[in-house]
Amino acid sequence: MNCLVVIPTYNERENLSSIVESIQQHAPSVHILVVDDNSPDGTGDLADGLSRAQPEKVFVLHRPGKEGLGPAYIAGFKFALARDYDTVVQMDADFSHDPKYLPLFFEKIKDHDVVIGSRYVKGISVVNWDLKRLILSKAATFYVRLITGMPLTDTTTGFKCWRREALQAIDFERVYANGYVFLAEMSYQAFRSNLRVTEVPIVFVERRLGRSKMDGGIILEGVWGVIRMRLRGK
Repeated sequence: MNCLVVIPTYNERENLSSIVESIQQHAPSVHILVVDDNSPDGTGDLADGLSRAQPEKVFVLHRPGKEGLGPAYIAGFKFALARDYDTVVQMDADFSHDPKYLPLFFEKIKDHDVVIGSRYVKGISVVNWDLKRLILSKAATFYVRLITGMPLTDTTTGFKCWRREALQAIDFERVYANGYVFLAEMSYQAFRSNLRVTEVPIVFVERRLGRSKMDGGIILEGVWGVIRMRLRGK
């Protein structure tokens, strides 16, 4: 399988080397693309070093500033399609998405267009979250399901595997969302395009190192962004 793993980064220097090593341990044949938003902590420089050490397997895209999660993934998807990768995985750099699930994703993608890693398909599978964070996450999924009608158990997950044909079918460059709503909108576009979508269970572990990117502005964006997403989808 000709696969590219896309990892957006902003201040992930503490995690990057370890996540690349873990991905290669569990999926030795994949290539990795780091999309860095000019991280002040030197993540981009570290990524360049990893690429120099493995120039055929690790690649880096440098963006001029912190432009958001959505544009980072769009840049990564364009990179993948331009280089004829068959499948593309999107995942976080902070080990909240464990690379040990990659073989399961690759098995499922054989018969589906999109594989989604769900924290809730088999109950609640999160580690090191307080009650407030869990309630917020579950409420977000309920809200997105209510507005869009998507039957997913986890509408805001960022751990996904795409066939190249699926990315081409949803015209991902037209996805408007800039932050975490982008994750829901991509799933919504997949369902609107009648793609074969399946969920697989994952255990989500809160980041081991570094600071979470979640804040009040992201929550507010989510409330209005989902409504806008639904209206655009009519």
